Amino acid sequence: MQQNNPYVIASDIGGTHITAALVDTRQWRVIDDSICRYHVDSHADAKSILSAWAAPFQEVISKHPDLPAHLIGIAMPGPFDYEGGISRMRDQDKYDNLYGMDIRTELAERTGVEGQNIRFINDAAAFLQGEVFAGKHNGHAKMLGITLGTGLGSAVWERGKNAVDADLWKTPYLDSNMEEHLVTRWFVRRTAQHGKAVTGLRELLQLRDQHAFVDDILAEYSHHLLNFMRYFSQKEVTDRFIIGGNISKAWAIFQQFNPEAFNQFDIHISQLGEHAALIGAAAIFA
Repeated sequence: MQQNNPYVIASDIGGTHITAALVDTRQWRVIDDSICRYHVDSHADAKSILSAWAAPFQEVISKHPDLPAHLIGIAMPGPFDYEGGISRMRDQDKYDNLYGMDIRTELAERTGVEGQNIRFINDAAAFLQGEVFAGKHNGHAKMLGITLGTGLGSAVWERGKNAVDADLWKTPYLDSNMEEHLVTRWFVRRTAQHGKAVTGLRELLQLRDQHAFVDDILAEYSHHLLNFMRYFSQKEVTDRFIIGGNISKAWAIFQQFNPEAFNQFDIHISQLGEHAALIGAAAIFA
């Protein structure tokens, strides 16, 4: 942390949005009135995406010109070269047009912040780090994090260390990999097989009272999630999970399909929401 500057401009980049805010690292607290949210078309051309990403940083900087130095911490989905700042996302149904680009340099040019003051962390690791820092979970020796949304995030935190990306999205599973069975596009595909079009889980749930097949899809997802948690737990030899991401908001529904099996784990559903990833992104500078 640079001297006399406890504030970091932290951001969380998802498949459809970017959120940025000031984080006070003395208390690990997001400054609520600094939060900016922008929609991002992840299938747009590179220039449009980078402009959308730069916008919330520009807004926070313009609102807080008196900060002694601007530090930017970014929670970014993978694949990504977090040290080098190079996007490696391709065939992920998002941000393909940024593949191979130097995102640190591009954002430095657009925000006026020095490249050395722009740092990146895996979004799932940022989520877990933030939950541990601000959610008071650091009494345990080890915690596993899962984020469920447009992508599948997985991370591991051990006491005395920073959370790290577990990179399990590409773990072979059934006819493809774990991610293809646990993210938004899986709900879209499975619903389409029943002749209905939805953009994600929320719209699927709106059909629940009208179509019996919806519960079949939800039960199937619950089964896939349980299999992933068993694999992750066995691999890391712990049963403690923190689960977040937009899909996790329906946890109570998935849990009811396999209650006894899920109860074998110590599961916490994120209470910090997007604040967790923001705090974790700020923690890069701790």
